[in-house]
Amino acid sequence: MEEKVLYGINIIGTGSYTPQKRVVNDDYKAFIETSDEWIRTRTGMVERYVSDGEPTWYMGSMAAKQAIEAAGIDVLDIGIIIDATITSDYYTPSMACMVQRELGAENAMALDINCACSGFVYGVDMAKRYLQTDEHIKYALVVANENLTKITDYTDRASCVLFADGAAAVVIEAAPDKLYTSYCGSDGNGGRFLFARSIPPANAFLTGAGHVDDGYPESNSHYLYQDGKEVYKFATHALPMAMERAAERIGFDLNELDAVVPHQANIRIIETAAKISGLPMDKIVINIDKHANTSSATIPIAFDEAVRSGRIKKGDKVCFVGFGAGLTFGAIIFEY
Repeated sequence: MEEKVLYGINIIGTGSYTPQKRVVNDDYKAFIETSDEWIRTRTGMVERYVSDGEPTWYMGSMAAKQAIEAAGIDVLDIGIIIDATITSDYYTPSMACMVQRELGAENAMALDINCACSGFVYGVDMAKRYLQTDEHIKYALVVANENLTKITDYTDRASCVLFADGAAAVVIEAAPDKLYTSYCGSDGNGGRFLFARSIPPANAFLTGAGHVDDGYPESNSHYLYQDGKEVYKFATHALPMAMERAAERIGFDLNELDAVVPHQANIRIIETAAKISGLPMDKIVINIDKHANTSSATIPIAFDEAVRSGRIKKGDKVCFVGFGAGLTFGAIIFEY
């Protein structure tokens, strides 16, 4: 068997930000028929934090500042900012450009990626490739910031309890010969199961004659639509598959993992995926009870908390794994 040449990363700083407004399960009873027991038993969610006006770019910037402080680097040494979000505050500029402005990271290129809940995994993998191939990039900053409450349909009792807001960030440097592998993929045919349309055009010449059916079901304006059963089926297949494919690329045994940080969408999905992969739940980092689903920000928020609490330590073998709208999925295995 051909020997695999490893080229990895060092995550040298982490940070996160949650809005000030806390919402518990019983708060939803004010406008939909639900209960704490119904939400808790079906999702594992107890509380979450929602924007009370904090913009997406602001939350991302606050998380980034914390990560840079933890890394102890000069912000001018950051060569690239990758921002993962589906809830940008503007069509343009990008959230990455706004974060760059707030940080004063004037030497960094900046771009946004839209991979939904897999966005952070994609972003870290992209950052690794820039660091590996461009000798002029010393550090990469990956930010995941989401304002999901902007696109949550609060008339849909099944989905509105799931989503929340928040941000997290990591500072990364290249680490040749260090453990790293990844596997990212997509299934565009499943996009109709989880989507949010953009705001309708304001075209003064619009007649509708050029309308093309996208094949998606009817939905409520620009708010999130989710087919829960189909998303569950996809997620419980995609999560273990992504981990296994990533591990196979370097002949890595998943049992050697010290911690798995999955997308925090539903506790049942996480438990089923762990069972399929043969991983004990004590290796799975879970904070869904405190933060609910913050899309691309769930993995880095959970990672930041695990690092700061000592749950994840330097030298640990860690897996980030996520799935999301698109449909997208991805996994990264690395040494922290």
